Amino acid sequence: MKIEEIISAVQRSLGVKVDGRPGPETWGAIYERIVGPTTNGTPVASDIALVDSRSEKVISTLLPEVQPIARALVQKAALGGIRIKIISGFRTYAEQNKLYAQGRTAPGNIVTNARAGYSNHNFGIAFNIGIFEGKTYLAESEKYKAVGAIGMDLGLEWGGNWKTIVDQPHFQLRPAWAMEMTGKKMLAELRGRVDDGRPV
Repeated sequence: MKIEEIISAVQRSLGVKVDGRPGPETWGAIYERIVGPTTNGTPVASDIALVDSRSEKVISTLLPEVQPIARALVQKAALGGIRIKIISGFRTYAEQNKLYAQGRTAPGNIVTNARAGYSNHNFGIAFNIGIFEGKTYLAESEKYKAVGAIGMDLGLEWGGNWKTIVDQPHFQLRPAWAMEMTGKKMLAELRGRVDDGRPV
């Protein structure tokens, strides 16, 4: 039996999302099954310790399901000797269009190919990281690949695996209902859910 099959069987037994990856939700459910619920009654995954204040400010803009995984990424990277911060999270449609205009109809370099409604950042499920050495931000580093592997192990999708535009600082949590969808179809559904006032 493959490790992914074992993890999936455990996830089914615990009643959490079955994806074969032991992310915070799975570990939290294992903890609660073995140790018991937390004293304040909140899910263990939500109890993951806070990280640095800059990251926390950004993390607070993400959907509740994404927040503990973003914190876990920062903490697991630190255990591997890599200091990261979450530097970008949710963007409004207006903020996305402003970024899209940069390098096109506004001054600056092109930083995104996604206009409003076509970025996962617009739905609170995506965030970008920065790698730091001391106070120095590293825009490029081989360490992004190591963090990418950690993120995927946590159940995140990593922009470093994209074929058309490689975006190593980018991570996102795909909703359970979108597991079999293309990125294009998922974004169309996300826009529809926002327009209809349905949960993402």
